[in-house]
Amino acid sequence: MPELPDVEGFRRLLVSCARGRVVRRVDVRDAGVLHGLSARRLGEALEGRRFTEPERHGKWLLARTGGPTLLLHFGMTGRLLCARPEDPVEPYDRVLFELSGGHRLHYRDQRKLQGLWLAEDDSGVARMLERQGPDALAVGRAGFEEVLSGRRGHIKTTLTDQSVLAGLGNLLADEILWRAGLHPGRRAGDLTESERRRLYTHMRRTLRSAVDAGCVPPREAWLTGHRDDPDPVCPRCGAHLRRTRMAGRGTVWCPRCQPDAA
Repeated sequence: MPELPDVEGFRRLLVSCARGRVVRRVDVRDAGVLHGLSARRLGEALEGRRFTEPERHGKWLLARTGGPTLLLHFGMTGRLLCARPEDPVEPYDRVLFELSGGHRLHYRDQRKLQGLWLAEDDSGVARMLERQGPDALAVGRAGFEEVLSGRRGHIKTTLTDQSVLAGLGNLLADEILWRAGLHPGRRAGDLTESERRRLYTHMRRTLRSAVDAGCVPPREAWLTGHRDDPDPVCPRCGAHLRRTRMAGRGTVWCPRCQPDAA
């Protein structure tokens, strides 16, 4: 599932592939990924316009044009690719953007759980993102403390709640909590000041490393590199990892490195 590092990678792809280029044609091959607009409206809004500097907020990608803004959310299987006109179109390429200079953007998505939205202006963008919390990569320590204060839920579900903090998904939350030595079932409101400080520090470090990699990398030294093993063990202490489900999400942790303080 694309998380903040993946979407930041898509933002950088937009910079290299589309920034400054004119949208010559929008080819909607599956209108099922469009939300609140038709294929015709999308073409009318974007064709002839030039992509400017893209932005990202959490898992949302904002393709700016100086007029309408295209908002993309990648759900579980969405991707953005840069191609040439002669490159083949795959079955899951739902929308193609023909650009000046011989470039083409593909919005590819197998499961179609999210998709594309259009905002006519900045106020429309703000309305679409109004339920999003602060971006996890941009939030400062004080802002992080503020969004955690008074939360009654488990810290794992709090971190993955996009209305609390935007951008963290299942893999990142497990990785950050493992690095911080915090059990995913701890109550967010019960964390001490030093635990919140440690959590913020490891969130920042993990996000920076993952953004550099363009994904949450399955490295040997990371929890992510072992969570799907048949008999996973902690890469730090060698203890057998445990699995459960929290708010419907598969959760992995180390009982030795992340003791339950309850």
